Amino acid sequence: RTTMIVTPIVAAYGLLMPKTSSRAITSPAGTADTMEVLAEVNLTMDTLRHIVHQERACLAWGGTANLAPVDDILISVERPLSLDSQGQMIASILSKKLAAGATHLLLDIPVGPHAKVTNMRDAIQLRKLFEYVALHTGLQMEVVITDGNQPIGKGIGPVLEARDVMQVLANDSRAPADLREKSLQIAGRILEFHPDVRGGSGYHLARDILESGRALEKMNRIIERQGKKEAMDVAELVISVKSNHSGIIKSIDNLIIARIAHMAGAPLNAGAGIDLNRKLGDKVRKGETLYQVYTSFQANWEFVQQFIHEQGNGYFIGG
Repeated sequence: RTTMIVTPIVAAYGLLMPKTSSRAITSPAGTADTMEVLAEVNLTMDTLRHIVHQERACLAWGGTANLAPVDDILISVERPLSLDSQGQMIASILSKKLAAGATHLLLDIPVGPHAKVTNMRDAIQLRKLFEYVALHTGLQMEVVITDGNQPIGKGIGPVLEARDVMQVLANDSRAPADLREKSLQIAGRILEFHPDVRGGSGYHLARDILESGRALEKMNRIIERQGKKEAMDVAELVISVKSNHSGIIKSIDNLIIARIAHMAGAPLNAGAGIDLNRKLGDKVRKGETLYQVYTSFQANWEFVQQFIHEQGNGYFIGG
């Protein structure tokens, strides 16, 4: 979800950022799934070239661009099996960037006990592997290791994540502060690839672009060029997941939260997912709503209820 904020900020500055993204493999929404709520993402190479020439950026699914056809085949096998191996992940990410003609890449590795990368040792090993492959392919790469202890933003699932993205771009007072901050940090680091941007000044430049409305204007133009979609609503069946006791939220199990969002129907059902009301460090009282789960089908509703009853709601609340 940070990608959809970073890309228009960087493009509004004038850097070329054609972003092709994958659909979800093990997560409740990939960048392409979320962008598809707002605009067409299945675009031909000629169409992508035209959009990038006009807007300096795109946010499209990499599959139709045929940038790395072998990778697309492997992903089609991995998705139903919920496989996401380290070696294949590195090859998948870098092959598409190189095929698209990228010269610079910033990679974000979130680390947390329930994230894909669970500890700093593994994160550093992964960073070294990425840097090794990038070095031997001529790609200038920077890796940032960030906090993955909880989901970024409030929404999980395509429609809810698209809402968060547009709220940040619109400088809406309801926008998730953590999503805004992380996006500015990443956008700032990318802007510093440009020789005219002094090291350390990228963040403030990115913030100025966002707050001036230039990023939103750029995003709206990208959406129009790709083919704007009709607004979509969240799924109609709702489960309000409440706290079993009072206290402070000490940890959130990202894997359980992702599993619940999957069971609700995300990402195939774009309106399904989770809307978080509480985050780490928040105080809660017994009976207060931690999050809402949205789904379109009674069977999914029942599966989610049963899973939460048996496995818990993913929140650990201490005194």
